[in-house]
Amino acid sequence: MSMKLPLVLGSSSVFRHAQLERLGVVFQTASPDFDETPLAGETAADTALRLAEGKARSLAAAFPQALIIGADQVAWCQNRQLGKPMSVAKAQQMLYELSGQEIEFYSAIVLLNTVTGRICRHVDKTVVKMRSLSSEQICRYLEREPDAVYCAGAAKSEGLGAALLERIDSSDPNALIGLPLFKLVEFLAEEGWAVV
Repeated sequence: MSMKLPLVLGSSSVFRHAQLERLGVVFQTASPDFDETPLAGETAADTALRLAEGKARSLAAAFPQALIIGADQVAWCQNRQLGKPMSVAKAQQMLYELSGQEIEFYSAIVLLNTVTGRICRHVDKTVVKMRSLSSEQICRYLEREPDAVYCAGAAKSEGLGAALLERIDSSDPNALIGLPLFKLVEFLAEEGWAVV
């Protein structure tokens, strides 16, 4: 029965971990081993979904009787994919280029039942309009929000990054943080998990 299957979050992201904790469900985390390099000609939405599914499937052998959550997020602006900058210098450059721009964030989520092989997939699109930022604002932001270098587009919206944003258009405000919870709750219900 799915009800008895343990829930595994296939992510090393502290942000996604905190999001899932807010649902009050019992889960464990595991770090997926999957190459996150985008493929040539792949759309941002397709990249996010492929990576989310790949992360979940990479953990299937380790958790043969579980519900595994895979997630990934890709940002898109000015006809290119934006990853996580991973350094302050790259984050400064990225934020300078994104100043005043609209960015599309594609947040993918999958739920893999490793007993039945059933997989539920979803990609949530969030459009963000960045404020026009000065070099000083960017530097102050990165000094005060050092974890932003681990966020797609260097904008940690659940923290000080909210000050960089002018507008957010989304059907699920959780998706921008990295885990579309509205869809996850639906997927869990389909597997017999009642969150509430």
